[in-house]
Amino acid sequence: MLLFALTSIMHSNKDQLFITRLNQHPQLRDRMETLLNVVENVAGDCTKADAAEQSVIEELRNLGNAALHCWAEQAVQKATATLRHQQPALQGNGKKKSGGIRFSGPSRS
Repeated sequence: MLLFALTSIMHSNKDQLFITRLNQHPQLRDRMETLLNVVENVAGDCTKADAAEQSVIEELRNLGNAALHCWAEQAVQKATATLRHQQPALQGNGKKKSGGIRFSGPSRS
């Protein structure tokens, strides 16, 4: 009985950690929810295996795309933080604020 209770608590903590991590990536959470909707056939449009397979493949591609996007964002943040730590005087360029030189009409010569 005690072993069951400890195992249950460990799974609960693991589940909570997973949910916390997933909530840090809303795009991934949304993709996972969409995949679960396909698995549970919420829309009712996957009545045959072929349709279900195509939906799962599409959602897995979308999930992979979202995962890589999240990875890239974190990689940029880590690289930026590392570089700023190594070179504190470094300034980010940011977005340009100038719209260029305004055309003022023909020159008067």
